[in-house]
Amino acid sequence: MRRRLLIALTVFAALAVLAFAVPLSLTFATSRTQELVLGRSGDADRFATLADAAAADGDVRALAEEVGRYHELYAENVLVVDARGAQKVNAGVDVGDSAIVAAVAAARRNQRPQPIDRLTPWGAPTMLVARPVGTGVQVNGAVVIEASTARARADIAKAWAVIAAGAVVAMVVFTLLALTLSRWVLRPLAALSDAVADLTATLPKPRTEVAAPSIARRHGGPPEMRAVAESFDAMALAVADSADAQRQLVADTAHAMRNPLAALTIRLDSLEPAIPESATATFHRASAEVERLTALLDGLLSLAVAEAPAAFEAAGAADGTENQCDAVQVVADRIDAWYSAFESAGMQLSARVEPVGGNSAAGSVRVAGTHATSGSQVAGYDASSDLQVDRSSADVAVPADVLAQIFDVPLSNSCRYAGSGTHTTITVDTEPGWVTVTVRDDGAGVAPEEIDKLTTRFYRGTAAPAGGSGLGLPIAAALTQARGGMLIVEPVDPHGLAIRIRVPRAVER
Repeated sequence: MRRRLLIALTVFAALAVLAFAVPLSLTFATSRTQELVLGRSGDADRFATLADAAAADGDVRALAEEVGRYHELYAENVLVVDARGAQKVNAGVDVGDSAIVAAVAAARRNQRPQPIDRLTPWGAPTMLVARPVGTGVQVNGAVVIEASTARARADIAKAWAVIAAGAVVAMVVFTLLALTLSRWVLRPLAALSDAVADLTATLPKPRTEVAAPSIARRHGGPPEMRAVAESFDAMALAVADSADAQRQLVADTAHAMRNPLAALTIRLDSLEPAIPESATATFHRASAEVERLTALLDGLLSLAVAEAPAAFEAAGAADGTENQCDAVQVVADRIDAWYSAFESAGMQLSARVEPVGGNSAAGSVRVAGTHATSGSQVAGYDASSDLQVDRSSADVAVPADVLAQIFDVPLSNSCRYAGSGTHTTITVDTEPGWVTVTVRDDGAGVAPEEIDKLTTRFYRGTAAPAGGSGLGLPIAAALTQARGGMLIVEPVDPHGLAIRIRVPRAVER
């Protein structure tokens, strides 16, 4: 890749240098040629004026002296002829040369032949400058100067050499810059490629049957980039397989330990009649620990299932009616299920439904013999209610049993930790594409620095009483994420805790 990058940068640099050097060289050559042509054209015009005066006076001595001095000074040949083409003055011109004959003929026809447009270092050694003698349409002869181009060609060659040397220096500088730039760009890439390759070599080989199409195969690119892409693909598959194996190990371990724990529970239950009164407390503590361990294993198994990629894929691919439900109905069912627990704990439980647009009407919904404040009736839940809500407005793309499992987690936490005398409210908000269910209590809450840690597995608040495994909210968050939603934990002002569960609405068919 470095060689290709250097070649590309060098080619671009060469094109840039040539785009500057070639026009500059041609411009200088044209300018020097025009300088020579203008100078010799002025001399030819001056000789034509002298020749016209000599033709009028009949005396060519002054003209011959001027042409002689010019020939000696510049070593350039000059020819002056009259109107009939006869030589009047000749300073070294070969009158038999066809080019001289053609130039004289053109000047006698009152034409001014155009000299060469641009000289080159390897061009002709001389050029002809011809001018007619006379004024207007009256031609009394012709003047031809055989001008030397040696000095002009030498100047052009020197300028071209300087420009070429500058171009070479510029190319050397550009090449060094390209080399430095390529090393600066590619050194981290090479280090990254080596590090990824070393890391990939230490990981288990990914399963070939689940290998996704490589980025390199889809998009191509230089060999080094393809190697890095293939290493990343292999590393990603290996990491994914390792994560799957870890989750599977947790699930298998939890499942395998449930049977011995179930047998241990049965044995403890059978031993209870034989336990002496003095050991009853110890026996009950042992039974409680077994029950706690069983709940912990159940939580680990649920978390492993919720985080499994297969659960995400199944949740995204399934679209049957069993994979959607009415969120308002599920909320009403969970209130009915948890009411007695909240009542026993000395707490209040209520619900509120906010329709699309946020307009809610005052009313109440009867929930298992108690009243839960509601902005609108939960359709199909209680026939004695006053208000009705369109059931389709809160249909979500989550199975009812999964949504109930998610709702049970914040309700259980609120019932367990909010404290006696507190009030827990469930709010259902609908918006285009989403339904948000918020479980909010006005209990003691948790410290602000612990809010973000509550969805971490096995984490329990510092002020939480004994009991619990620290897996409830992680399980609920994993189940929500698996269905394309999100679970957010927020503090309540001035005190309390709110769990917002945002899930996508069901697609209307």
